[in-house]
Amino acid sequence: MATPEQAMQQVRDAQEALRVGIAKGQAALDALQSVDAGLVAHAATGGVVDPFVFRFAIFVLAIFVGYYVVWSVTPALHTPLMSVTNAISSVIVVGALLAVGVSAAPALGDGPLWARVLGFFALIFASVNIFGGFLVTERMLAMYKKKG
Repeated sequence: MATPEQAMQQVRDAQEALRVGIAKGQAALDALQSVDAGLVAHAATGGVVDPFVFRFAIFVLAIFVGYYVVWSVTPALHTPLMSVTNAISSVIVVGALLAVGVSAAPALGDGPLWARVLGFFALIFASVNIFGGFLVTERMLAMYKKKG
């Protein structure tokens, strides 16, 4: 049976182990947040591929995928597709708000001006897309209501 002093020492050891574990977890989380696909590609190729080229290639591929996905949808499914694009636009709104309001959160630092300007335009375009999508969807659904 442990004496009270030994029990206190075990508690202190457990607290210290918990602090070390939290510090390691925080360091791993910080390292994980700093991982960027472009930087990973840059490191994997030995510095041959610039991170911007990798990111731009992903952007261009996303354009092609989006184009072919949208054009292969039958017209009967355009209304659900519009709902999905509204949902995607809401994610864009959240990202744009983060880009625009980065100066409001001191922990995030002061973002570059071009990022805030692009975030502002993304916020405007995504908002127009969302509200326009709702108006068009409402108009299409009104076509199926019985008049009487």
